[in-house]
Amino acid sequence: MPWEKNQRHAWASQWQRDSGTYLIPKNGYTATNYRQDTTLTRLSSRDNWTNITDNFDYSWHPDYTEPPLIYQFGTQHQKTGGPIYTMEGATQIKYVRTPYYNKTSTDNNWLIPDNVDISSFDFTWHPDATDGDYIYQFGTQHQKTGGPKYIIPGAQDIKFVDQIRIRTQRTAEKVYVVDHLDDNITITLNQIQDKITNITSVRYFDNYLDTLKRIARNADKDGLEFIWVISSVCDYTDFDFTWHPEQWQAGMLHVFASNNNKFGDTFFMHVPTFRYRADKIELLDWYDINYVGVTIPRRPLPIIRHTYDTHVAAVKTLDFAGPLAIFTTEDNQDYNNIPAVPLWREKTKTIVPLSAGASVAIIPKASVPYIKTQLYDYPNILRTQRHLYIDSPLDVVFIDNGEPNADANYNHLKWTAERANDIKIHRSTGVNGRVASQYAAAKLSTTPWYFLVPAKLRVDANFDWQWQPDRLQEPKHYIFHANNPINGLTYGHMSMVANNKQLTLNTQGLGLDFTLDSAHEVVPILSGTAEYAHSPMVAWRTAFRECIKLRASLPDVENEYRLTQWLTQDNTPDQWSLKGAEDAVEYYDAVDGDFAELKKSYDWAWLASYALIKRNLTPD
Repeated sequence: MPWEKNQRHAWASQWQRDSGTYLIPKNGYTATNYRQDTTLTRLSSRDNWTNITDNFDYSWHPDYTEPPLIYQFGTQHQKTGGPIYTMEGATQIKYVRTPYYNKTSTDNNWLIPDNVDISSFDFTWHPDATDGDYIYQFGTQHQKTGGPKYIIPGAQDIKFVDQIRIRTQRTAEKVYVVDHLDDNITITLNQIQDKITNITSVRYFDNYLDTLKRIARNADKDGLEFIWVISSVCDYTDFDFTWHPEQWQAGMLHVFASNNNKFGDTFFMHVPTFRYRADKIELLDWYDINYVGVTIPRRPLPIIRHTYDTHVAAVKTLDFAGPLAIFTTEDNQDYNNIPAVPLWREKTKTIVPLSAGASVAIIPKASVPYIKTQLYDYPNILRTQRHLYIDSPLDVVFIDNGEPNADANYNHLKWTAERANDIKIHRSTGVNGRVASQYAAAKLSTTPWYFLVPAKLRVDANFDWQWQPDRLQEPKHYIFHANNPINGLTYGHMSMVANNKQLTLNTQGLGLDFTLDSAHEVVPILSGTAEYAHSPMVAWRTAFRECIKLRASLPDVENEYRLTQWLTQDNTPDQWSLKGAEDAVEYYDAVDGDFAELKKSYDWAWLASYALIKRNLTPD
């Protein structure tokens, strides 16, 4: 073409677009035409090459459009180590990755430890020539140490090589299986026999420190250096017994977590070090421990479902295998989200309630000898896991007997309680007699406890219907607070009570107050406002019965104050509450506190007749 007359034609090679072969016009050229229509094949030549090796394509040449350079070729491992092509006058180095020298030789700088599998390790590796002088430490499948070392003569500093790891063989010489008497020792032995052959089972002491000391003494007598200590409470299906520590950690005790707890049940021990140090510490926690970031699952705990209202009687009478069990009064829950209670010593073997009312709880066998009347007899209780499960809600029983505002308060109760899910509401109406009415209410309940709501109580709209009794205690009634708007008192009178059904049905009503005849506890939560002045008879009767009980309880500073309030405060026009209080004290004095006479106040018919005689009051 005419425009090509002033061009230099340059032919490409298999390596570069400028092979150094040109067609140049006689009269010179103003531009270069890099031709793509024909490619020349450059022949192998060792001119300009140094560090010549076999297995390399010496037909390579530089692109002649570049300035003079020293071309350093690498290997499959580094950017250095291959042949060098030097152009005349070159001083700068350029690193070339293609082609590379495939190194197949092995250097004499390797130090290979025992107990490693060298079959798959690539000993053609070499360091980069631009590095300083190092001892190159290779890792294993578990740690950055433990593998071969590549040692530059005279090197002192260590450089860890992580991209190439060697597989180590088992370093521990024996496995000791701690039997927690949970019926899982045979399963555990069968589970690991294909992974390790030297196995011995040992019985758990009451703490891991003493157990490990005994194991270390026996292992030391046998001349063992590294051992595994594992536990029958854990599942080792997927565990890799070739694990080993970093070399600088060899003398530590290595602990593997159980489930979500770092204070686990699996230990890797350097026997001579542990034998020397363990007798100098009081707690295993004080030892030089490496908490390994590997988790081993615990086996499922035995589940003891029982029909006792609380766990106290169940723990005292029902046996279970192993160090821990789940006690539950619930029938329909799966327990998959169970925290791992540490078994290191008694203080860590905590009772762990898993719900607000402890209907589900982890109980350690170590606690059983302590339990007398409540699980709180055992000093080690962890209260931070009560959110894991939900207790079944308590039934609500509304009880009325002629109160004028009963329907209004019952409808308000339904509106309040039905906003909570799965709350069952029952109503007991017109049952005569204190004991009979209590029995009737209890029989309506389908749950072991129930909220007993008196007709005179207008329930607080914010009352928490998810409240639960404490199943770590013996069964008892729970008395909430109620506000008395007539005399300004706020305490358990006319309040809601979380009654225990069985206690209620077993109570004979021998005292002056049915609820107080059984074990009980006051819960300082406002359950509502007492509305008892809608009727003269109800106001008088309510005050009379309460003040009989208050007067009989003296001397008592708190109840003396309450009685004074009943006798002096009544913000209603007719003051029937005040009159009932005065009549109660007068009656108490008249019968000289005779219990049989005071007990007549239990009977509504007697109260009605006495009100008629004393105040000419008739039932509404």
